[in-house]
Amino acid sequence: MRRLGSVQQKVSCVFMTEVKEEPSKKRDCQPFHMVATTILNPDVLEADINSALATEKLDGTCCYVTHYKGKLHLWARLDRKANKQAEKRFKKYQYAHRSSKGFTWNVEEDFKTVPDTWIPAHRVKHQNGHPVPDEHGHIPGWVPVEDGNKQYCWHSSAVDYGAGTVLLLRPAANNDYDTLEIAAVPLTDLQEQTLELIGTNINGNPYGLGCKKQPIHLLVSHGSVRIQNPPRVNFEQLYSWFCSSPEGLVEGIVWHCGDGSLFKVHRHHLGLEWPAGNTHLGSKPVVVRVGGTAVAAGDNSKSLFASLSHLNGHCFSGLRDIHFDL
Repeated sequence: MRRLGSVQQKVSCVFMTEVKEEPSKKRDCQPFHMVATTILNPDVLEADINSALATEKLDGTCCYVTHYKGKLHLWARLDRKANKQAEKRFKKYQYAHRSSKGFTWNVEEDFKTVPDTWIPAHRVKHQNGHPVPDEHGHIPGWVPVEDGNKQYCWHSSAVDYGAGTVLLLRPAANNDYDTLEIAAVPLTDLQEQTLELIGTNINGNPYGLGCKKQPIHLLVSHGSVRIQNPPRVNFEQLYSWFCSSPEGLVEGIVWHCGDGSLFKVHRHHLGLEWPAGNTHLGSKPVVVRVGGTAVAAGDNSKSLFASLSHLNGHCFSGLRDIHFDL
């Protein structure tokens, strides 16, 4: 079985990119943005992109499963960012050079403080004992999701440390990639994996999960939602696929190469809008498989685990149709 890459840092675009003199749709106050050219990134040929596994790029927030205080925990993504003065200096340099290459950071003084529990992501470069920022001026990292932390309450709703489980959205157990299932999965099954948290209060909820009164947040293992008939890695074919294929109603594609490297393309790279109406992921039938034993370790009858356990065995036509008032 192919080993899927772990999303610990920013993933490179499958194409070479260039600056377009228009305001960025992704980053506020940035008067330019990056778009894909038709030229392949040279690194993808070395990684044998044509044999890579194509998977759906999900629109959520990145998470990680590893140990904390001797037990497996869910960790939330927290990039260490520059303080206001350093950020202003960095933006000015970017605007003048249309690139961040050559910019010099004072890592000890330029960055905001982070919690003592913060750890840098894997493969972050270090210099003089300090982690070095990436081309976006961020130092990727993680903080543990602890019970009672309001900042990460939506993360907490998808994990039960008492039972040692998380709520995972994945292709159905019979490998039917046209059907999804929601299951309570042991944290031990996900050790050292990265996942995406999606749901009601994440990035505008493009998949239509839950509502304000009944929020739903679920984890999805990176690389688990495979694209069945991906287009070739060619600009025109990808553009056409995003525009006309039902499978193309996704934020983007992430390719998992045999050597563990990752490459991506998202709709913004191609000048296409996102969200794009009824998403491909949101339109798949989904069955709930969260049995009573999944919530046995907890006594909170109002938890998301308990609510989903009442729907155990129910099948819905799409993620938008999941509701608890049956």
